[in-house]
Amino acid sequence: MTGQTTVRHTAPAVVRRDRPTAVPERAEAPVAAGEARLVTGEPGCGRSRFLDRAARAFTAGPVVHVRADPAAATVPYAGLRALLGLFAEPNAHRPAAPPSNGRHALGPLDAPAADAALRSALRTASADGLLLVCVDDAHLWDPASRAALGRLGRDPRAAGAVALLLTAPGHRPLDPEFAGIPRLRLDPLTAAASAALLDEETGGSLDRGVRDDLVAEAEGNPALLLALLRSLTPAQLRGRAPLPRPLADAELLTALVGGCPSALTAEEEQVLLTAAAAVREAEDGSAAVAPVRRALARLTGGAPAARLDPPPDLLVLGDGRLRFRSALVRRALYARAGERGRRAAHRALAAQETGLPGLLHHAWAEPADAATATDGAAALATALAAAAADPAVPASPRLRCAALARAADLTGDGPDQARHRLAAAQQALLAGQPHRALRLLDAVRTGAPDAELRGRAELLRGAALLRDGPVDEARATLLLAKSLLAAHAPAAALAATLGAADAAWAAGDVPGCLEALAEGHGEKEPEAPSGTSTGPGAASPDPAASLASGDGVLREHRRGMLALLERRFGAAVRSLRRVVDAAAPGDRVETLLRAAAAALLMGDLVGARGAATAALVAARTQGEAAALGPALEYLAYTELRAGRHGLARTHAEEGLRAAQRAGQRNTAAHHHAAQALAASIDGDADAVARHVRHAQEISLRHGLAQAATLAEWALARADLGDGRPAEAADRLGPLVRPGPGRGHFAVWMLAVPCFVEAAARAGRGGSAGPVVEEFAEWARFGADPQAPAQLLRCRALLAPPDRADGLYESALALHDTAGGDFERARTEFLYGQWLRRRRRLREARDRLGAALVGFERCGARAWAEQARAELRANGTSAGGARAGDLSALTPQQLRIVHHVAGGATNREIAQALTVSTRTVDYHLRKVFAALGVRSRVELARLVEQTEKTPAHP
Repeated sequence: MTGQTTVRHTAPAVVRRDRPTAVPERAEAPVAAGEARLVTGEPGCGRSRFLDRAARAFTAGPVVHVRADPAAATVPYAGLRALLGLFAEPNAHRPAAPPSNGRHALGPLDAPAADAALRSALRTASADGLLLVCVDDAHLWDPASRAALGRLGRDPRAAGAVALLLTAPGHRPLDPEFAGIPRLRLDPLTAAASAALLDEETGGSLDRGVRDDLVAEAEGNPALLLALLRSLTPAQLRGRAPLPRPLADAELLTALVGGCPSALTAEEEQVLLTAAAAVREAEDGSAAVAPVRRALARLTGGAPAARLDPPPDLLVLGDGRLRFRSALVRRALYARAGERGRRAAHRALAAQETGLPGLLHHAWAEPADAATATDGAAALATALAAAAADPAVPASPRLRCAALARAADLTGDGPDQARHRLAAAQQALLAGQPHRALRLLDAVRTGAPDAELRGRAELLRGAALLRDGPVDEARATLLLAKSLLAAHAPAAALAATLGAADAAWAAGDVPGCLEALAEGHGEKEPEAPSGTSTGPGAASPDPAASLASGDGVLREHRRGMLALLERRFGAAVRSLRRVVDAAAPGDRVETLLRAAAAALLMGDLVGARGAATAALVAARTQGEAAALGPALEYLAYTELRAGRHGLARTHAEEGLRAAQRAGQRNTAAHHHAAQALAASIDGDADAVARHVRHAQEISLRHGLAQAATLAEWALARADLGDGRPAEAADRLGPLVRPGPGRGHFAVWMLAVPCFVEAAARAGRGGSAGPVVEEFAEWARFGADPQAPAQLLRCRALLAPPDRADGLYESALALHDTAGGDFERARTEFLYGQWLRRRRRLREARDRLGAALVGFERCGARAWAEQARAELRANGTSAGGARAGDLSALTPQQLRIVHHVAGGATNREIAQALTVSTRTVDYHLRKVFAALGVRSRVELARLVEQTEKTPAHP
């Protein structure tokens, strides 16, 4: 069987066109030979779209793709007969509908016969290559077919070279037939992916504010997102007419969940509504069972519903808590209950809850319109706002935001309402809900009666833009906040000053940084050598959160940044050291983030690691989702500078997820850049390219010069690690040399050692001299513990032979004190390479061996391969074998080598071995490095010589 056979039943498309942003990237290679996956997710998450894309991306062999027919769900073995019928078609390329009458020429089936027929058909179809079988909505197959499919999924290897992908909804209990099949749950889309989906659907014509409203309302559900989009008029899409409120009404939500739930009793409806009200603003989507049960008893007068025995396919109970299987189903249930039913449920819950949750349920039980609220609404609003603002009250920022926003709704127009909304916006930012914060701030902007409230609103708006928006706009907004606050709230004005400097820093705008920081900077101190680089990740934390931090910390941080930019390094270190020393575990998150930033500015990696770790712990403990991404950003950059690239990659992966959940695209860009830098050490070229693409896309849209420079450096370092010094020098030259193309002022110095190495290895060492002298000034500052040793290595690369030896030795001695396996291994490698070219083979072997050990210890696989190649060129391999020894290859590498020797292309080899061409290319690079050959012709010649030479006894 060749080609692709596809059977698809008519159904509404979740997404009209192929959009990589609409499904997670893991769709590209979800399974391999002998594997099965059950793809699940809530209604509208894109299971069918995921399967379609996985099938189209599959290139290792034929694909059979069938969608279950609900009309045949009661006919025994109808689903299996439909699948088997595809393999009996005379023309496998022609799509055809499966038989719906349950009859097939295969004859009667029972469980053993079904298994035998299915496995025989699959083994035949996969005889010439890997076969992918996709079954959409497998839960709709008849029970006998589901059982056969489940048995295959638990042991797909019994059917030959087969991979199996099934889909089933994740908001209902798993069918027992599919137990034991590994599950792959589709998570909601990130805010960035949702926005990209809307941009592609509308060609980028959607109003930005409307787009953000839709993204926030859809909560990552692609079907809901597109349904909302299609429900708007052209005027609404362009922002020229108000949007309907609510955006997602009961009719739309119920339609999306397919009428689920249906056929519920009145008691079940009450149970589900009360549960939905209980988890309305819950951080983890769950609520305690006990108060819900008591509320039900109050609502029903002790009726059986109080037992809290809801339909198990909708609600999950365990460990004293309840949660809905599907957020979309929960929203549909809550919306369709009507205002009266919702208020009754909240009133019953309010009688059972205490503290802020109880007050909030009381507030939700009030009419939505403050004009028609009860007489006690104003008093309730005051009590609610006071409890939400009290740090002694245990509550997450999300819950505090909901309480303050509801207090504003229950308060008449005026300064109190504006203050409640302002406080709610601040909590929304801390909770990682920037869109909610901006909508609250829009209301404050139109209703704020005085300059201070407007200034505080602009401060929060600038803080949101700094994490997710054009940084030039963030800087202008924060400068406006500074001017509005200067006469009324000096501490807040100082926070705005630092925020404006952070925005200019992210843009690489040194004059803009100086302008923001200059006022009242105090006495100048003696000049120090030039060089202002601070290393990646040195931007300050969220300025909005600094409203509550000590004025002294803010002043010292500003003084330190200003002194650093003015090259008064002594004063800079003194001020920044005070910021670091003032922080301690248990401090507020923003204080710890400032300490981490200050430590990175000084090159104090131990201090940066400690402060950032403490900030991460505090953010998790306090529920400040907005601080998770920045804290992990500082940790990632700290470990990169320390040479611990695997740990940096781990931090950046987690930080990227946190930033995406919090809608922080600018922070996400830095995490992409950090992952690209780490992957450039691992030798993972695909990961480098992918993360660089994402980082640069965000950087170009939002003016992030720092993240863009880091991404470009990652590409160059990948070239250098892969043995392409000329390409690396071409890429790095504009970044490190003076001129308009020079990279971000806080990063380019860190890339100088890579440029010098690339230029020297490419035979262009003469172009690197001036840059080395600038690097010498940076090394004297002391903000980078590796810089002194790197400087000597750079000088050794450019020095005449009579001086290079001593410079390399001196560099290694400095590495002993600076630490860091990677940088020391690079110096050992370059020294060993230099020694080998001068035929000092024994010394070269020692240096190259030490370099190999260092590279392997820190996971620098690309550099380790270069070290092995140099060892082979020196006459030995890493394991002591002679260069060119085929016995050192893995069995898979040997198979690829013999195919190459036979003249096969990479594509032909991939088809023969049922792997991807990318896998073949990866193994060939390893083979070339291991054998010390440079072309396929050399490799074929080596194989021929080896086969003619008898083995040694």
